[in-house]
Amino acid sequence: MDKCKNKATRRIRRHKRVRANVTGTPDRPRLAIYKSVRHIHAQVIDDLAGKTLASASSVEEAHGGDAKPGNSKSAAIVGKLIAERAKKAGVTAVAFDRGGFKFHGRVKALADAAREAGLKF
Repeated sequence: MDKCKNKATRRIRRHKRVRANVTGTPDRPRLAIYKSVRHIHAQVIDDLAGKTLASASSVEEAHGGDAKPGNSKSAAIVGKLIAERAKKAGVTAVAFDRGGFKFHGRVKALADAAREAGLKF
């Protein structure tokens, strides 16, 4: 196995390993997370139909100006938004796809806020 020297390449390899086991179905869609340096995005995806059922991001205006877009408080707001929108779309349980990112910091804050708002995973 060749070594990946690039941080982004390592994350993509981790994400491929995660996606080998996590698939969104109509009963339990996938909650996919992507974070950049400044923002965080979340989507609830039904992979079998190839459709996004709900999405939320720290970029959009519904996010509000309560927190800087690149911190955990902002990620928690996005987690609450995605849970509300998923419930509106009829989704109560999801499979969590952390996107190759470590489960701490902003990813953990988003997941905890989504659980608090009623999503099960």
